[in-house]
Amino acid sequence: MRFGVIAPSSKVKLLATGEQAPWGRVDETGTVYVRESDADGTATERAVGQYPDGTPEEALGYFERKYTELAGQVTLLEQRIKRGTASADVGKTITALKSTVATANAVGNLPALTARLDALDGAVGELTEKQTAENKAATDAALAEREALVVEAETLAAQDPAKAQWKQVSATLDDLFARWQKHQQDGPRLPKNESNELWKRFRAARTTIETHRKAFFAELDSVHKDARTRKQELAEKAEALVPQGTAGIPVYRTLLDDWKAAGRAGKKFDDALWARFKAAGDSLYAAKSEVDAQENEEFGANLEKKQALLAEAEPLLTETDRNKAREALIGIQRRWDAVGKVPRDQVKTIEDRLRKVETAVRKLDDDHWQKSNPERIARAEGLAGQLQDAIAKLEVELADAKKGGDAKKIAAAQEALDARKAWLKAIG
Repeated sequence: MRFGVIAPSSKVKLLATGEQAPWGRVDETGTVYVRESDADGTATERAVGQYPDGTPEEALGYFERKYTELAGQVTLLEQRIKRGTASADVGKTITALKSTVATANAVGNLPALTARLDALDGAVGELTEKQTAENKAATDAALAEREALVVEAETLAAQDPAKAQWKQVSATLDDLFARWQKHQQDGPRLPKNESNELWKRFRAARTTIETHRKAFFAELDSVHKDARTRKQELAEKAEALVPQGTAGIPVYRTLLDDWKAAGRAGKKFDDALWARFKAAGDSLYAAKSEVDAQENEEFGANLEKKQALLAEAEPLLTETDRNKAREALIGIQRRWDAVGKVPRDQVKTIEDRLRKVETAVRKLDDDHWQKSNPERIARAEGLAGQLQDAIAKLEVELADAKKGGDAKKIAAAQEALDARKAWLKAIG
């Protein structure tokens, strides 16, 4: 079977001879024609090819399938426009399809395909306008997102390096950079000028942060080095105190204050040096514990003696005879001092109990002194005389007020009289 293609420019007026179909015909030579129309509406036909070795139906069927393929491309294009395919790509496809349809070697309603393609031109214009607006909105949103990343980085860069939590700052900066890269990969393409400007700001913020971080840790290393040297010396001094035993504890306490003021030497060095320093202190306090244990054993009998003296002294808390109480307390104090030390953990308890008795006896003397003090007695007698004169005068005023029946004067006189009598009782 052979077929041939006729030049697209070969057009003739519509003929009434030969085998015909709605959109084409086949002549006796096997030439296939497609029906068209000129711009003025005059019906024409154009030869699209030859199919000499087949039947007219086979010839038309072959070229009608060509038309079906073209119609399928137009339909596909219409669907792409509905889905919002990029308008620039669609416009090129429409132009190419129009050219193909105009000269297509196919049999079918080619003018209808051309009309559908013409209609798509308007849809492409609307699509272009819509996509332009969407692209602008997406670009603006992307710029805002990129700007937000820049602001976060600049905020990190602006904080005081001495107060920054550098582990957290570094993690945050890494996260910002990862988000920046993802935005570049997945986000819309940004205008070059704006994109470059934002990147310059972001890069400058990163550089500032890195500079501050390096400076901070360089200074921290220097501080750690000084603290390490100082703590090394303190550990050596503490270890030198160990042979002194309990006698080295006061100096060790001073060294401990110096240790607290020395600052940090870095966790690794701090832990190791502190282990040495503490081990020396543990040795000193272990020696002290041995001494305390020995003293507690030796001073246990003294504690029993002082407890017996307390049992003798504490009844003085209720004694009212100051001379008897004072003489008894003096004797107890003399024997107390002669007993000697008691276990360290009992010192405060028994000393507090004796102080309480001493305070009570001292109060007896103070009270006696207050009552027998000549100057106080003289002042009291003078004041008492004045009060007695005032009371007598107020009693007369009260009696006169009662005779007059003036309730206000009676109340005032009674109030003043009661006050003077209370004062006189207080100094009596």
